[in-house]
Amino acid sequence: MTEYGWEPFLSERDKLHDLQWGKKELSGFGEKPALLLIDIYYSVLGLKREPIFESMKTWPSSTGLEGWAAVDKTAELLAVARESGIPVVHIKGLQSGIKPWIHRKRGPSAMPEELKRKGTEIVAEVAPIAGEVVIEKTAPSAFQGTPLAFHLQSLGIDTVIVCGETTSGCVRASVVDAATARFKVGVVAECVFDRTEASHYMNLYDMHQKYADVVPLETAKAYLRDKGAVAEPVRMAS
Repeated sequence: MTEYGWEPFLSERDKLHDLQWGKKELSGFGEKPALLLIDIYYSVLGLKREPIFESMKTWPSSTGLEGWAAVDKTAELLAVARESGIPVVHIKGLQSGIKPWIHRKRGPSAMPEELKRKGTEIVAEVAPIAGEVVIEKTAPSAFQGTPLAFHLQSLGIDTVIVCGETTSGCVRASVVDAATARFKVGVVAECVFDRTEASHYMNLYDMHQKYADVVPLETAKAYLRDKGAVAEPVRMAS
C-alpha cells in the first residue's frame, strides 16, 4: 500500500472511515497534459537555504528547507516536461497594490524595497525560459480572474500536473478550480510545500480524496515522458 505521509495525521476514526470510504484507486490522467508551477518565488523560500525558523527572521512567510527540497524535485520534473515538449505555465502573484486576499492583519514590512522586489521573482531553479507562459493572479487560485483556462483549452489540454505552494492555499485553490473546470488533475507529492506539516499533509489527503490524484515524482515523470512522446513539440520563441 502506498504511504503518502498523511497517515500520522489521521485519527483512528479517520483511518477506519478511510478504509470504508476512502479512495481505492487513481482516477487517472488524460492524453494532453500541462505542467503548472504555482507561486515558487523567493519570498516563500528565502535567498539562502536555511531551516524555516532561521529563514523566517528575514522572510516571515518562508517555508524553509522543506520548500527548497520541493523546488529541487520540481526542477527535475520541469526538465522532463521541457525535454518532452509538455507545455509549462508559471503562476505568480500580481504585484500591483490591489487589495490582497489574505484577511489576517499584519504590520507594515520593514524589509528594504530592493529585497521586497527580489522576493517576487520566481526562483532561478525553476525560472521561466523563452516560450513558457507566465500568468499573474490576484486571488489564491491560478484560474480566478486569469486567462489560464482559456490558454489551456486553446492548447487542447485535458490534464494539469500541479507543483508549488502552499499546499493548503494557492495549490489547493487552483486544484479545486481545475477540477471544477473538468480538467484531470495531478498533484506531485514531493513538489508541493507548505509552512506547517499538518496543513500540508491533510490538504494533500483531502485533494486526493476529492479533486486530484496525488502521485509520486517518478510517476509524474513517466507520465510526462509518455505523453510527450506523442505530443507535438512545443516551439520556443527565438
